[in-house]
Amino acid sequence: MTHTRFAFIKAQWHADIVDQALKGFCELIPEAQVDVFDVPGAFEMPLLARDLAESGQYGAVAAAALVVDGGIYRHDFVAQAVVDGLMRAGLDSGVPVLSVSLTPHHFQETEHHMAIYKAHFVEKGREAARAALGILQTRESLQKAA
Repeated sequence: MTHTRFAFIKAQWHADIVDQALKGFCELIPEAQVDVFDVPGAFEMPLLARDLAESGQYGAVAAAALVVDGGIYRHDFVAQAVVDGLMRAGLDSGVPVLSVSLTPHHFQETEHHMAIYKAHFVEKGREAARAALGILQTRESLQKAA
């Protein structure tokens, strides 16, 4: 499992915050084993996640986004579609697809909120890495037992 490659997708809306998830992910999984892909926004993540998962190149795919209420549309609908799409990509491909997609109820581009969410995304990146490694380890154990 030491040579497993991982894909990490990052939405570019609020990239300064979302990029922190990759930082946390690479604290547990060596950066040399992670291929990074940027997409314009969260809505574009499920299709790319499916394509990457189906490529056979990755043991797991992680996708990170911050979907906030911009006042124009119902951001919770977008977030739900994204999470559903990511789950479907994983189920359809058989490759773990992990979401680091957050939809806060209240987000303001203040220094205080930015600091809170940057720190939170680092931790969410670590959690995604732990989940990816844990799923792969469990699947490997099941194959050995069979």
